[in-house]
Amino acid sequence: MSAIVGKDAQAQGAAFTSLQAAAEAPVPWVYAVWDELLSILRHKDNRARAIAGQLLCHLAKSDSEGRLEKDLEKVLEVTHDEKFVTARHVLLASWRTGVGNTTVRKQLVRALSDRFKSCASEKNGTLVRYDILCALRSLFDETADAKVREAALALIPLEEDPKYRKKYATAWRGA
Repeated sequence: MSAIVGKDAQAQGAAFTSLQAAAEAPVPWVYAVWDELLSILRHKDNRARAIAGQLLCHLAKSDSEGRLEKDLEKVLEVTHDEKFVTARHVLLASWRTGVGNTTVRKQLVRALSDRFKSCASEKNGTLVRYDILCALRSLFDETADAKVREAALALIPLEEDPKYRKKYATAWRGA
């Protein structure tokens, strides 16, 4: 974990890759790193924040205690990060939090829907909206939860610009 907040970018990347690969399946050590990852979400290094956020999303499948029910908001705060690349990495990984726990899934869909509605005037608002729809699509593909699909499809018509409405719809073709 110390490599994630270290100054060596290569070691940081290697630690992230290793932990991410390990977290593809449920892991018994999830709670040994959970609180530390939560604290790294507020680290001064934006790359460390992105890594911590993505790892927490990947570790959701190991969260047998349901900690994400209270910690999801902390993870999603990073999707508003001052560094857009950091926010985007966590936003695109956020769907993973809703796969196993239906309570977290409902919280996530609600939070992403609210974000979609409020981000139109942000600097990268159209990209954030597209990423939200892609995250919801990944969640739907993994869970086949019709409520996720309904929520996402209800967001697309909220876009006023037909060009972007068409682009957003591409994320949901074939669903």
